Amino acid sequence: MPVAGRYNVRFMVKSTKTTEKKTPKRDPKVAPLKSKTKAFRTYDQALKYLFEKTDYEKQERLRYNTTTFSLERMERLLALVGNPHKKIDTVHIAGTKGKGSTATMLARMLEANGYDVGLYTSPHVVHLHERIAVNARLITQTEMRELLNRLYAPIEKMAKTDSPTFFEILTALAFLHFVDKQVDIAVIETGMGGRLDSTNVITPKVVGITSLSLDHQNQLGPTLDCIAKEKAGIFKKGVPAVTVSQDPVAMRVLKSEALAVDAPLSVTGTDIDFSHRFETSREHGPHTRICLTTPTSKFEHFRVPLYGEHQAINCGLALAMLDKLREMGFEIDNAKTAEGLYSVSMSGRMEMICNDPRIMIDAAHNAESIKAIIQAVGQNIPYDSMVVIFGCNSDKDIRGMLSMLQYGADKAIFTRSNSPKAVSPQDLAEMYGEVCGKMCQTANSLGEALQLAKCAVGREDLILITGSFYLIGQAKKRFQPDSVGVGQ
Repeated sequence: MPVAGRYNVRFMVKSTKTTEKKTPKRDPKVAPLKSKTKAFRTYDQALKYLFEKTDYEKQERLRYNTTTFSLERMERLLALVGNPHKKIDTVHIAGTKGKGSTATMLARMLEANGYDVGLYTSPHVVHLHERIAVNARLITQTEMRELLNRLYAPIEKMAKTDSPTFFEILTALAFLHFVDKQVDIAVIETGMGGRLDSTNVITPKVVGITSLSLDHQNQLGPTLDCIAKEKAGIFKKGVPAVTVSQDPVAMRVLKSEALAVDAPLSVTGTDIDFSHRFETSREHGPHTRICLTTPTSKFEHFRVPLYGEHQAINCGLALAMLDKLREMGFEIDNAKTAEGLYSVSMSGRMEMICNDPRIMIDAAHNAESIKAIIQAVGQNIPYDSMVVIFGCNSDKDIRGMLSMLQYGADKAIFTRSNSPKAVSPQDLAEMYGEVCGKMCQTANSLGEALQLAKCAVGREDLILITGSFYLIGQAKKRFQPDSVGVGQ
């Protein structure tokens, strides 16, 4: 039975560890670099140092260019610690929505086949440690402190001219951790965009592009073709790439960019035989099953562990990427793959955090994601009426999100998350009225919003909290304070 939480504790004991794996050969691991002095004696000291670094995730006004997002700066930092990203095999995933879900499903399936797998994702829901895991085990406080000690001297050396950012340091830390743990492969999710993202220093085995839509327009560009070009920036010469069915505008850009760098591109449902169907059973309730067939794989009637048609599409992409690895010599067993897939559960993805009243959280942070969650809830969760508590950041397609919200919210309550980029509840309410002309309420905090929602719901109703990772993280801490633990 899956364990609740975005990254579960290790779900199985590997029985394949003693058998020889036919993973493609790579350069031998070198001993990890050790710092001569300890800059941080405690975890709190190390974390304080990290959080003092420039964090673009929290900045409202941000210039998106090669100065702000510098791959050269990232490469200099990695070179100073022995280029750990060149000592591990990787896969790379970019896109607007579904990156974390796709990455997690792929990681779980590889783990079930006996591989040691690193997983690097962002943002986190509750705890920073959620971003870095090996075989579903989160990086510990001790491991993070020791790695920051090893990074301290290189960071300070670079700080004299061009200091690394929060995300660059965390990315380097993840690569070091994966080398220390001698992973067979690491699944790497981009942060924002792709072309200039700190993770784009790797040459992966395979690239995946999830569904594309409008998001981060101030940074990536105002139109879908601009955004698609930025995401396609992770394509590499000769590296196979897989994507899902896209808007025609986005698809044209992806195909053009893949051709330009000679990256063979496949599309699920077009080049790769893929189908999905919704069904209900006594054992599993409402769920989706998918089939994906290639010349080397035949994944038939796999049950998708996460709710919604959008997750079926993400699952198909993960399977298609797994198939590309199989072509390269990775040993993949269908039964073990299904076992790994069925173990997946994710924090903040249609997660019920309270049963009285029923409260669900979902990190839908763009218009297409709001549309998907509204459809998925209607298809999978029985309810009489739904009250939506919504808050989002200013760098989002706010009007697009609100226009989708109206189709599922019987009552909308707008609030503010603890993000420095959060839009005021009053501004959200005003825009909601302009977009759909419906009545709504505002609350200056999540607690106040919950009080309003609880007064409006009955036994068969549902409260959905969505719109921002910050907001659902607050809700998770409020109702499940001990749900995410980090070892010492």
